[in-house]
Amino acid sequence: MKLGWLSIFRRGRAEQVMGYRIVEPRPTLWAVFWVIVYLILPVMALGSLVDLLVQWSTGQCTGLWCWF
Repeated sequence: MKLGWLSIFRRGRAEQVMGYRIVEPRPTLWAVFWVIVYLILPVMALGSLVDLLVQWSTGQCTGLWCWF
């Protein structure tokens, strides 16, 4: 069998212990919270900083807050 990069998406058979299927891990609300904290908020902060620098240097508002 050829193992390529797509094999990381392939799941094996469900594990069983004494006849019971083990529940597979799934995203939780805490996982969503930490994705927001570590990924979404920094990207938004960097984007806001770039918008602020462009506004400061050109005098033209380009940020999202200009629409409100």
